[in-house]
Amino acid sequence: MSLVDILIGFFTVSAIGGGVVMLLARHPMRVALALIATMLSLAGVYALVGLHAVAVFQVFIYVGAVMVFMVYVIMLLDIGDRRALHRYGRVLWPAIAAGGVLVLVLGHLGWRAGASLPPASAGNEGTFLVQPFSAAFLANWWLAFELASVVLLVAVLGAIAVIQGSRRHDG
Repeated sequence: MSLVDILIGFFTVSAIGGGVVMLLARHPMRVALALIATMLSLAGVYALVGLHAVAVFQVFIYVGAVMVFMVYVIMLLDIGDRRALHRYGRVLWPAIAAGGVLVLVLGHLGWRAGASLPPASAGNEGTFLVQPFSAAFLANWWLAFELASVVLLVAVLGAIAVIQGSRRHDG
């Protein structure tokens, strides 16, 4: 077992742990911080398996932009509603059991699929190159990418309007 294998295992367990913390945390800021840790762990896995461009995009776009934006919105909205602390109630333990069964089934399927994989070819058909990806992205997907930022902005404005409206009605 090499150091890369150990680090991939560490980052994978960290990502799964961050996901579990996201599900169990009760305060929105802790959920956001757990999501940041999960995304950083995934970036570590991507970097170790050789997908360096995806790892950089993961850190810059998701952790650096989207999560900072989400943390800013959480702080702006100042969610102090105590009802948010009881959001799971009766479904927490069945959800944990279903998640455990899902992990076991996916692990079993991954184990079976890993045993039947053919050996990797010596060619570079599967390598990821940044320049063709960038050209295709800028030619085909730039508008959808920009529209997604507008949708995020509208969602934040809607959330602020809902919070402000509920504060007016509460007194």
